[in-house]
Amino acid sequence: VFDNLMHGGNQLLSFFRNKNFNFIKGDITIKNDIKNAVKEHDIIIHLAAIVGFPSCKNNPELAYNVNVTGTKNLIEVTNKNQTILYGSTGSNYGKVTNVCTEESPLNPLSLYGETKTEAEQLLLKRGNVIAYRFAAAFGVSPRLRLDLLVNDFTNKCVRDGYLVVYEKNYMRTFIHVADIARSFLFGIKNLDKMINNVYNIGNDNMNYSKEQVCNLISSKTNAFIHFEEIGSDADQRNYVVSYEKIKKLGFKTTIDLNEGIDEIIKTLDVIDISNPYANTNK
Repeated sequence: VFDNLMHGGNQLLSFFRNKNFNFIKGDITIKNDIKNAVKEHDIIIHLAAIVGFPSCKNNPELAYNVNVTGTKNLIEVTNKNQTILYGSTGSNYGKVTNVCTEESPLNPLSLYGETKTEAEQLLLKRGNVIAYRFAAAFGVSPRLRLDLLVNDFTNKCVRDGYLVVYEKNYMRTFIHVADIARSFLFGIKNLDKMINNVYNIGNDNMNYSKEQVCNLISSKTNAFIHFEEIGSDADQRNYVVSYEKIKKLGFKTTIDLNEGIDEIIKTLDVIDISNPYANTNK
């Protein structure tokens, strides 16, 4: 693990007991840091990023330096025999009118989408890479993010007993963080079939409207949901996504929205919800 610890290191503590675990403190924007970190490795999972349009909007220079310049640094210090698995995003698509496939034109509408799209294209030009365009993440993890849509909505319903939501008919697609991790393991095991390709990562059964998500959370928390006409998503994510390409190779998600929401509710009974579990606070 290579990280600058901008979010702290507590989420890594449990891994230090594993004799195969090695941590390197460094910053992807510093070329020598990343050069020393990757020189002995034949597979690199590239996750370093300022994630989400609010955090990128709040820190535009940092977002570009990490998301784009950091990726350029990684490309420059690796050789073509080193494989890179890249965590990209569905925000690259922007506004889509039909079912979204990997062939849909890229039209990012936020700084986050723009920087992730530029980084993805740089990597694909390099070659020996797999790029994953993930659905919106949800679920409990060592660094739990309460600014993700499902996590955020569930937290507010549990904490406040009500929720105000805009664009209720907008379609979104979701994936549990554990399935995100599994997808990288799947890619490593299937490099020969998947190399130099882009894949939407999620499940066709996990396309929901925001209203459907809210109603499911409300049924579990008894929270009141108010649907408002004011507000908008900067990334304009309102489309159904096809995951047929990755499905044909044998990858399937394992945790559905129902199970994930139950998991979040149980967790919120334990953690201090006043903690700043949001990228936008950094």
